[in-house]
Amino acid sequence: MPLLPILRFPDPRLKKKAAPVRRIDESIIRLARDMAETMYEAPGVGLAATQVDVHKRVIVIDVSETRDRLFTLINPEIIESAGQQVCEEGCLSVPGIYDKVERAESVVARYLDLAGQEQTVEANGLLAVCLQHEIEHLDGKVFVEHLSQLKQTRIKARLAKQAKISA
Repeated sequence: MPLLPILRFPDPRLKKKAAPVRRIDESIIRLARDMAETMYEAPGVGLAATQVDVHKRVIVIDVSETRDRLFTLINPEIIESAGQQVCEEGCLSVPGIYDKVERAESVVARYLDLAGQEQTVEANGLLAVCLQHEIEHLDGKVFVEHLSQLKQTRIKARLAKQAKISA
């Protein structure tokens, strides 16, 4: 069971735009730790604060096979992108749903670490996809919004049916 409850699409709170973190204090550090624990337990490779109904610009990502390379990014933003790739994506807020999404092949992101130091990360492959996916969450967008209206309607119906069965 994840530590923090994860909002499920189409919950309207997933549409909320996250506010920048003004000060990195104990509450932000605790949030990042709890998000990481939730992500690992779920299990997933990324989690945005928006997905746990905290509307601050914080994401955690670990795309390593060994699950020991945790990135915590505060106020992340993509400052460069290049190329195109199509990858199959899933999302902890859209459980059991996977579909192909076109994204930049490589990105450079700027962010603050937990010590408040500005950092940049150059990413390609899965890490690039994950950064784009999670930053979109902070902007109030879920990956299924890249899909056709018909697919979105079917996904909503499937998730509603799953929710009824598990209730």
